[in-house]
Amino acid sequence: MPPNPRPIPRFIADSTQEGIPHGRFAERLAEAFGEACAAVKDLPAGTEPPSELEWYPERAWGGRVWVPCTARADGTDRKLELFGYVSYVQGEGGEPAELSARADFTDVLAEDNPDWKIDLNDEVIGRWRGENGRAGAVTLVWGRPLVQGAVAATAELDRETVDQEEISQGRFTLLALDALEAFGDDAYMEVKLWNRRAQELASESLYA
Repeated sequence: MPPNPRPIPRFIADSTQEGIPHGRFAERLAEAFGEACAAVKDLPAGTEPPSELEWYPERAWGGRVWVPCTARADGTDRKLELFGYVSYVQGEGGEPAELSARADFTDVLAEDNPDWKIDLNDEVIGRWRGENGRAGAVTLVWGRPLVQGAVAATAELDRETVDQEEISQGRFTLLALDALEAFGDDAYMEVKLWNRRAQELASESLYA
């Protein structure tokens, strides 16, 4: 077989092992995420750390585990969604160590956009470098299907699947390359939803 003209890594992240956090572990993650929310600049006056959080399945890459989160902001009349993640190193005995959290907010919400089929968030968490200046952005993507019947989500680059995960409790997390550089034509991630018959239900670019 000849050399691959686009030798990019595929399926770079571990599949989810623990699913959506719960119990004392979720409480520890919530404390870190709350601190990140409190540090967000430009939040409207009176905004408080969220009281209810929606966690997404974890994914592991680069020696760290990444757990995305979304939440509605409290203490303000504006409808705002806080989003971000908590990452950590899996310590000895399974205890998380070196927790790090990031948060931001948006007023662009799914309920105000009835044409949406997927509610997505994304964050670049690293960089992959190939030969001769080739590179890509390692991107964490998390979201919720807004259509019925979705059981799996995939990340595609130029019609090639580079990550996939089952949807758990109406939520999914993907972790893959995006925004390839120096490969000729630009290639950007597209997220797709699939039903049990492997039929495509929805497709969304991160740049829509």
